[in-house]
Amino acid sequence: MRQEPTESGATDVADAGDVATEPRPGPGSAGPDTPRRQKRRRLSPWVEYPLLAVTALVLAFLIKTFLVQAFLIPSGSMQNTLQLEDRVLVDKLTPWFGSEPERGEVVVFRDPADWLAGHETKPPTTLQKALGFVGLMPAAGEQHLIKRVIGVAGDTVECQGSGPLKLNGRPLDEPYVYAGNTPCSTDPEGQFKITVSPGTVWVMGDHRQASQDSRYHRNDSHGGMVPVDDVVGRAIVVAWPVPHWSTLPVPPTFD
Repeated sequence: MRQEPTESGATDVADAGDVATEPRPGPGSAGPDTPRRQKRRRLSPWVEYPLLAVTALVLAFLIKTFLVQAFLIPSGSMQNTLQLEDRVLVDKLTPWFGSEPERGEVVVFRDPADWLAGHETKPPTTLQKALGFVGLMPAAGEQHLIKRVIGVAGDTVECQGSGPLKLNGRPLDEPYVYAGNTPCSTDPEGQFKITVSPGTVWVMGDHRQASQDSRYHRNDSHGGMVPVDDVVGRAIVVAWPVPHWSTLPVPPTFD
C-alpha cells in the first residue's frame, strides 16, 4: 500500500488492485482505431427493378433459344391431337446433341419450300414480335408448320385408295387420325408410293383430309420431304389452354 500526498496535505490511500486501467479490446470487439463495418448498401429500386427485368428477359431468351419454346397452333391440320389456338412446348435441346426426328413424333419445322405460299396469316404486332423473340409469348409461327413424322430416311411410305397408310409394306393402325377421315385421301395427290431421302422426313397431318402436308408438295425442291435441318424440335406437351393439357408421346403404332 502506498500513500499519495494531496494538495490539502491529506493522504489518499489506494490499493494496487483498485488502479483503473484502459481495457484491452477483446477478440470480437472493435478497437478505437478499427473502422466500423459499413452497412451493405442496397440498390435503388430505380436500378434494381430494371436490372431484374433485364435478367429475366435474358434468361427467357436463353431458354427459348436452347431449351424449350412455345408455339401457337394456327390451323386444324393436326386435329384432334391439337386444336386451333393450342399452345405447345417444343423441345429444342435434344437436337443440339444430334438427336433426329423419329417416326410418330409431332414436330415443328420451318417452311421448307414455300408450303405456306397463298395461305393468309395474320401478321403479329410489334409487341407480339418482341415478346415472342424472348419467349414470353408463343411464337406466332407464321413461317413454321407442325405435323407428325411418318417416315424417316430409307422408309417407304405408301397410300392406295382410302388406306390404310403403309410404312415399309406394313399397314399402320392410326388411332390418332381425325374421326371420320380416312388414312389416305383419294384425290390424285393423296395416292403415292415414295422412299424417304437421306437427311429428310416425311410428314402428314392427323386431320388427313384437311392437311396440306408432304403429299401435296411432291413437286417442290425436296419432293415433299422436310430436311432434318429445318426441324426446330419435337412438340412434347400441350401447355395451354389448361383443359387441353396433355403430353404428346409417340403412339404404339410406331413401336
